[in-house]
Amino acid sequence: MKASSRFRMQLLIQNGIFAVLLVVAAFLILWLLKDSRLQWDLTQSQRNTLTKATLDVLTRMPGPINVTAYARPRDAVQGDLREQINEFIAPYQRVKPDLSLKFVNPSENPNETRAANVRLDPELVIQYGKVTEHLTSFNEQAMANLLQRLVRGQERLVMYVTGHGEPALDGERNFDLGNFGQQLANKGFRIGALNLAIAQEVPDNVSVLVLAAPRAPLQRAELVKLKSFLERGGNLLWLIDQAPLQGLEPLAEYLGLVLTPGIVIDPVAAGMGGQATLAIGNSYGVHPITEGFAYNTVFPQVRQIATRPENADWHSTELVRAAQRGWVETGSLDKAVRFDKDRDVPGPITVAVTLERKVKDKDQRVVVFGGTSFLANMYVGNVTNLDLGVNVLNWLAQDENLITVQPRPSVDSQLQLSQFMVNILGLFFLIILPAVLLFAGGMIWWRRRQA
Repeated sequence: MKASSRFRMQLLIQNGIFAVLLVVAAFLILWLLKDSRLQWDLTQSQRNTLTKATLDVLTRMPGPINVTAYARPRDAVQGDLREQINEFIAPYQRVKPDLSLKFVNPSENPNETRAANVRLDPELVIQYGKVTEHLTSFNEQAMANLLQRLVRGQERLVMYVTGHGEPALDGERNFDLGNFGQQLANKGFRIGALNLAIAQEVPDNVSVLVLAAPRAPLQRAELVKLKSFLERGGNLLWLIDQAPLQGLEPLAEYLGLVLTPGIVIDPVAAGMGGQATLAIGNSYGVHPITEGFAYNTVFPQVRQIATRPENADWHSTELVRAAQRGWVETGSLDKAVRFDKDRDVPGPITVAVTLERKVKDKDQRVVVFGGTSFLANMYVGNVTNLDLGVNVLNWLAQDENLITVQPRPSVDSQLQLSQFMVNILGLFFLIILPAVLLFAGGMIWWRRRQA
């Protein structure tokens, strides 16, 4: 049955009205969403999403952050530098709308570039309050470190005792703590050495003093200076090996420490192919240092650390417990070791404690670990030892609000497309594919009209 011309006209008008309303609805949706940004990060490691720790740091920064990007519009090798910087800064601007970004062309503004002490292209100069920092590595970890330095405001001075064969915070040997010290420097700490035989006393501007396993005895005068520093309310990180205390016994007595002999043995580490003297820490006390810290740490050649129940005015907290199924071996390590219930101490073993007290209305903080190797260059990169160490220093320096920014592992690959490929994809999806669909729709409509 052939449709009348009047029916075909009504059908054409209905279809036309529907098409117009569909286009109008699409434009209305686009207009309503023009200022909205909804994104999904489908990368395996959530590479394009800021970590919670970075978000926490940003929310603790009231007031504007001004970012000046010194970059040419285009680079022959790196492409559109400004677009890359925009993409890098965009996630931070979504979290903090008062983070502003402006661009300066170093070629057109050489005087301004020199005045800003900019040496690379591209380079970001980030100002928060009266503090200015430079950024040349465009990744979240570098940016997170920079934000911590901005929040910290002024540098915290961390000094380590030297002159007795101690591991150095700027040393490069396997047993030194140089990698740890470099990470502290990245986060706004200033590192310095302190020879107590020469210095009149520990300077008052020292935020944290690090005392790490001396190999030669300290003189009585040096011990007096250490004790005076603690009596004034100084903060201390003490790393104690199983070796002799080299004259520091009075300091351990002053802090109320109980240092039992023996090395912690962990059969779990031995079962995983490691040494039995490598203890795995996976149990942490309720403390700001380890709040939300659910990671394994490793402690080579570590000893047990305890405090006396009646510890004067110090308040102690067990910070790290290791070797859940291990023990403290008090016998010789030259032969196969096994647990002796009559002599050895069963696990879990406390290998780190914190001490706190009030000194003249000032919060004094001390952290004691039963070994230095977990922060040594040889081991600090294992699991999250470095993060634990940084958390400890932040807490000791009264900066617990900066705990903690974890590094982000990048386990998936990025798809890098040339500008030519981007143009081809845009041409296909924005022009060719819609044209094909319109042509197919037109053909279907034409055939139906002829039916």
